[in-house]
Parts: sequence; C-alpha cells; structure tokens
Amino acid sequence: MIIKEFCAENTTLLSQLDSSVKRVELCDNLAVGGTTPSYGVIKEAARYLHEKDISLATMIRPRGGNFVYNDSELRIMEDDIIRAVELESDSLVLGLLTEDNHIDEDGIEQLLPATQGLPLVFHMAFDQIPEADQKAAIDQLVELGFTRILTHGSSEANDIFENIDHLKELVEYANDRIEIMIGGGVTADNYQELIEKTGAKAAHGTKIC
Repeated sequence: MIIKEFCAENTTLLSQLDSSVKRVELCDNLAVGGTTPSYGVIKEAARYLHEKDISLATMIRPRGGNFVYNDSELRIMEDDIIRAVELESDSLVLGLLTEDNHIDEDGIEQLLPATQGLPLVFHMAFDQIPEADQKAAIDQLVELGFTRILTHGSSEANDIFENIDHLKELVEYANDRIEIMIGGGVTADNYQELIEKTGAKAAHGTKIC
C-alpha cells in the first residue's frame, strides 16, 4: 500500500484533506523548512486528525537554518517532544547533524528518553549527509530506532526526477528495515510515477492531494 503524507503548516488546510491521505506531518514556518508547531496547534490537529483516522507526525525543530544544535536548543527540543507526546502525536519528526554533516548520535540519544518510544522520523536533514555516507547513516538510524527517513535524494533543490537512481538505491539498501519516504517536488500528479520508479512505499508533500 502506498502511504500519502501531507505536509501541513499549522491547521489551515487539514479540513481539505481527502481520504487518500493517511499521515500528516505538522509544522510551522514552512518558509524555513518547518519548525515545531505550537501547543495549541498540535492539540487541535491531533483532535481533528484522529477523528478522521489520520496519523499525526509532529515536527520537532526549534529554528530554521542548519541542523547542528547546542545544549540550549537540545533542551528546547526535549521539552517540545514531551509536549508533543502528551498531546497524542503518533510520531516525531526530527533531524540532528554534526558540524561535518553526519548523524549526531549523542544529541539524538539525549532526546530519546523524552520520546517515550514514539516512532521517530529523520527529516530532510538526511540529504545534507554526503551521499557516500548515506548508507552508513541508514544503518545508524535503524540502530537508533528510527522508523522512516524523509529524503529528496539530493541536497540540491532540483527536480526530484533527477534523483530517481539515488532514491532507488537508498530504498533497496534500506530493504524494509526502515521506510524511505520521498519528498520535495512530490505532487498528486507525479507521486505514483515516482513510487513506481524508486520502489518507495511512501510519498510526502504539500501538494500531494
């Protein structure tokens, strides 16, 4: 089954979702790639989406910019995770990197207790990892307990169809140990073709329905 995930800024468009959407990633401030939504927004989105049997993935990102976080920002993320769990999020979306663009295992491990076992998604920070190291990063994320990775297949803001070969390679390497979800230029008109060409089972976007 193909999973369609709608990327939502605030609760504005939730009422327009059709029945084909099974998951929503909830963010604020998509102009900078998405940040953590407010307490009230998460609460209302969870109430509405769960009535529709749609799963809620809540973004945990304290600011725009890079994905290297200091101790203060990690404490903010920890508090936001606790609130998102309390408000009945179904999964948490985050991405932490080191200065040289590799998985920040120490930072992630600091946050894990707050997640209380909720499924974890590594967002498009993954695309900043050097391509030669992305398979090793998949292994790391599996070990850390992540359940899916959102990727465009490139750190460039290019047409996703240019990244088909690399996306297919990632899907094949993951081998169902972790879900590879494609995003960045995915629409209602092209997601099926992208799924067929990459072998992915999930697609993500603001225009997917």
